[in-house]
Amino acid sequence: MTFYNLKKQYDNFDFDEFSNSVECLDIEKILQKDSLSATDFLSLLTPKALVFVEQMAQKAHEISVRQFGKNIILYAPLYVSNFCINNCVYCGFSTTNNIKREILTFEEIEQNCKVICEYGIRHILLVCGESPEKTSLDYLEKCILVLKKYFECIDIEIYPLDVKGYEKLQSAGAEGLTIYQETYDKKLYKTLHTKGAKSNYEYRLETCQRAGLANFRNLNVGTLLGLNDFISEIFFTGLHAKYLQDFFPSCEIGMSFPRLRPTISHYQPKTQISDKKLVQAICAVRLFINRINITVSTRESNEFRKKLVPLGITKMSAASRVEVGGYTKNYGDGQFKVNDTTTVNEVKEMIYKAGYQPVLKDWMIL
Repeated sequence: MTFYNLKKQYDNFDFDEFSNSVECLDIEKILQKDSLSATDFLSLLTPKALVFVEQMAQKAHEISVRQFGKNIILYAPLYVSNFCINNCVYCGFSTTNNIKREILTFEEIEQNCKVICEYGIRHILLVCGESPEKTSLDYLEKCILVLKKYFECIDIEIYPLDVKGYEKLQSAGAEGLTIYQETYDKKLYKTLHTKGAKSNYEYRLETCQRAGLANFRNLNVGTLLGLNDFISEIFFTGLHAKYLQDFFPSCEIGMSFPRLRPTISHYQPKTQISDKKLVQAICAVRLFINRINITVSTRESNEFRKKLVPLGITKMSAASRVEVGGYTKNYGDGQFKVNDTTTVNEVKEMIYKAGYQPVLKDWMIL
């Protein structure tokens, strides 16, 4: 069974009816359990569970410390291109946006690597717009070979590939994949992605599975919060992560919680996800999947990220630049507007003050 087939089982599920049926006593019973079912997880995402967010946070903290200790991995994204063939109505890189398009040379990539390394960071996320013509598989392979000279861990966030494509990049040195489904609502997905290869909902949904079959070590999923209903989107993302963990037991599975940020597209979110709801989602996921990497990026403010640290966060971006080659030169508009603009040292200090340790590479804690 693929995750697409698993999700189809919920095609006629009424999330509103389920939410209305949940009682406070149900939440109290769930919080006493050591292992949660999918229904338990869904219950923890309902409005009734919001009343219990403090209890959820305490339990999420205990589980996280037991699983990962008090360590937060720091990473930086490196955007190598903003060329894109897709029309994603919410994205700053959408093909319909009138922005300056750039692609880095390998010399420019190396220059950016040197700057990021000066920060002390050794975890890198290679990011590009979705244009196989401009950023071919061969180009991406060469990018990874450059990154290998500077970084201990290389993750990628690129357009979906087939298994052979991922095998090629894995052989070059990539070991992690991040890909957002954006929304798990198939009908809404089609209205938000009107042009380009990304309009293929099912192919994108199965991307992590193809990367896992290509022996990627880390698989990270996410939904873009604000595009659709909060409860169903977090529920399906959590189910997706759980499916991948069961299918690839030797992989490290992760989940991101990106909230929509302003872009040149001026897209207005369908729903507003409050800070408290985001906390609820993070805690619910931690209780549902005890061992899962949870990433919060610079889409969130420094002050809010500090509050999230004890709740189960294991990975944070720092000093992020979301413009192409933004660490050495401002090439124009970024993919979105960053919220936390603090330096790596300031992020490290924030983590220290929260009682945790920033991890710059797998074997080194500062």
